Order: sequence, then structure tokens, then C-alpha cells
Amino acid sequence: MTLAVDFGITREGRHKRRETGGRRAKFCKKRKFLMGRPAAGTKIGDKRIHSVRGRGGNLKYRALRLDSGNFSWGTEVCTRKVRVLDVTYNASNNELVRTKTLVKGAVVLIDAHPFKSWYEGHYGMKIGVKKTGGVTTQESVDLSSVSKQVAAKFKKRQSGRTLESALDHQFASGRLLAKISSRPGQTGRCDGYILEGPELAFYQKQMHKK
Repeated sequence: MTLAVDFGITREGRHKRRETGGRRAKFCKKRKFLMGRPAAGTKIGDKRIHSVRGRGGNLKYRALRLDSGNFSWGTEVCTRKVRVLDVTYNASNNELVRTKTLVKGAVVLIDAHPFKSWYEGHYGMKIGVKKTGGVTTQESVDLSSVSKQVAAKFKKRQSGRTLESALDHQFASGRLLAKISSRPGQTGRCDGYILEGPELAFYQKQMHKK
């Protein structure tokens, strides 16, 4: 005679020994409030989100597949909805990179064109322009077709403008490195920010090691 035993996922730690090695008293069984659930394992693909009822009737939104999200360019204070193209690095587990799993803290490649077109419209500058020898440059757009006021506005914005070379190279390739700051398996969203400055240099160094 075989018994069908349903082993649920639990977050309790009462079965563990103490740090000193002693056994803990087992005076209660599993409780509903100590329940856990399987990981979402969000992948890149057509949007698919399931709602999960949690404690207190609250809803969690379990993203099973996502293909886009809101990403912010911090130094330019610009946010755009862009496509997520690939997962390139995860500090916790290389397996999550191989399976292209979207989790908080993962470094992903996103489409650069929405930010590139915004930059051109705001500063009147073309960025990520490829030249011979693999060199990228920045060029001003033709201001002859716009009014004097608009041309003066563009020139004023261009005077205090800076763009780091690492970002310019990425704009030339059409892809940007970004980090996910939301929790796709809990909120059903894949939002984050573009990597720049020392943080970008750190992650590029980590990826180069691999």
C-alpha cells in the first residue's frame, strides 16, 4: 500500500538544528502563514502574467514571460518603455543567465533607439555615430531648418552637455546595458535603470572576467 504524500514548500526553520548543534523541539506542524510558492522563473517572450492570491486577499502578479519594461536614464532624467533583448549577467547564479531568466538585480541588454531619438530631439545632437576604424562620434543636427529661438535653445543645451564614451559606444551598437530594479515574479513588471559611471565599469569588468 502506497501513501500519496504532498510535500508543500515551507519557509519555516524549526527542523534545523541550533547553531550550537542542538535539536529544536518540534511542537507544531506546518502553518499556512509559513507557506512558500515555486519561483516564477520569468523568461523573455510575449507578455504572460498570472495573478496569485496572497495573505489578506492581496494579489501578486506572477510574470511568466515579459518582453519590455520601463527603464530610466538617471543622469538625463529620462524614462522610456523599451524592449528587453537579452540577459547578460547575474551576480547570484550563472544558470539564470544561461536560461535568460529575468529577476531583480539581473543585468540585461535593452534597445537603445528610444533613448537615442529622445537625445537627438532634446539636445539636437546625433550620438553613437560610427566612423571608420570603429570610432564613435557625436554630431550636431542641421539647425538651418529650425527657427532662431529653437536653434538658440539647442545651443544652450549643448553647452553644458556631457556623455561618457562607454555609453556612446553602446548607442553605436543600438543596445544598452541596464539593471532590473523591480521584481518580475511579484509585481509582474520588468523595470530598471541604465548602467553608467562606476557601476557600468564594474559590471563590464565582471562580464569580461567570464
